[in-house]
Amino acid sequence: MPNPFPGMDPYLEHPAHWPDFHATFINYWREALRAALPGHYTARIGERVYLREAPPGTRRLISPDVAVERQPGPPAPAPARSSAAATLEPVTVPLIMPEEARETYIEILHRPDRSLVAVLEMLSPANKEEPGRSDYLVKRNALVRQNVHLVEIDLLLGGQRLPLREALPDGNYYAFVSRAERRPDCGVYAWPLPQALPPIPIPLRPPDDDVFIDLGAVFATAFERGDYAREIDYGLPPPVRVPDELLMWIGTRLPPAPPSV
Repeated sequence: MPNPFPGMDPYLEHPAHWPDFHATFINYWREALRAALPGHYTARIGERVYLREAPPGTRRLISPDVAVERQPGPPAPAPARSSAAATLEPVTVPLIMPEEARETYIEILHRPDRSLVAVLEMLSPANKEEPGRSDYLVKRNALVRQNVHLVEIDLLLGGQRLPLREALPDGNYYAFVSRAERRPDCGVYAWPLPQALPPIPIPLRPPDDDVFIDLGAVFATAFERGDYAREIDYGLPPPVRVPDELLMWIGTRLPPAPPSV
């Protein structure tokens, strides 16, 4: 079954689908870039690791780095207890163990010195909600102080939008193209859920012109290769809050429910 929507599928925001979709989209975005870039550029996938506190009530098993194996032999004698001091019994209390979250992004490098030209990000729920949002914004703010272009796409209805000095244009999804030489100004592309993902410019180093990448084509390839239509249960409500005026439209796009037995 193909994607039932002309553009982004809001059902992909489910936590069971998003991490895999994010990695798949980044991979095919990089492939589209490599086909379009001039020969003196290359595109590489980078990865960052976040450590965040696990949700309450969850437990994780941690494997030790070193295991000490006891050799066979007679049991060790029990330590003698002093009659002058009482032995305390410990109370078992679990530690707070951070979860490890991995995210990929794209770097465009200039050959032959491999200097960094641009960073391309696809926002995840962890970038749009605390505590991960603050971590992402710290890294983002450090990057925009450098002579490096930054391109960010937000294909999520949920979470907080990126902070800007003025209100965003109307839309459900966004692409932000921050050119190093034009900051603090940023080009913002906005489009609604019923519209296909647009082509966006990827700035390079002067005198080279922008390359345009069709996000809609990248999305279609990622959706098909990821086989998400077979994984998603379209009989359920969307996993994220959708504007009321779009809920009815979503219903018209979904396949009919199978007849009850």
